[in-house]
Amino acid sequence: MTDKAATNEQVDNEVVTNPEVAAANAATEPADPLSQLERERDDYLDALQRLQADFENYRKRVARSSEESAARAAGVLVVKLLPVLDVLDLAQAHFAGEENEEAAALEQSRALLLDTLEKEGLERIDDVGVLFDPQVHDAVAHIPGDGGSDQLVDDVLRAGYRWKGAVLRPAMVRVKG
Repeated sequence: MTDKAATNEQVDNEVVTNPEVAAANAATEPADPLSQLERERDDYLDALQRLQADFENYRKRVARSSEESAARAAGVLVVKLLPVLDVLDLAQAHFAGEENEEAAALEQSRALLLDTLEKEGLERIDDVGVLFDPQVHDAVAHIPGDGGSDQLVDDVLRAGYRWKGAVLRPAMVRVKG
């Protein structure tokens, strides 16, 4: 080893002490054994506190990761349920204006499913008359407007949905303007 800052060198299984480094270490080491023990105690305490902080950070990271995984899994399930909501919407539109038991049962089933999902974080995107937003709307038709520069949602052909703020499926709309 050629490093002059090294304290000890190994030569044929014999330890040779560098006199310059040994003198510097002797000047920094306390002669009192009590102060040496206090320093060791403080070092162990610092190490323990760092270990506790690392463990707490790990615990929080694992909890956050678990929550994110559960939210993703729930989002996947909701995406699979969107066609069911679409069919219920179409059936409701078919029975619109009819006053019979089937129409009432259908409306109750649809409302129950939608309310349950909304309580968990589902938002329906089906507003008419709002500004067209390509992040939220999928324009599939366009009709001329009244000369204004704003493009407004004229009709919602298929509702879109957000899950906890993230767009799962954009609303299929007709744009005016």
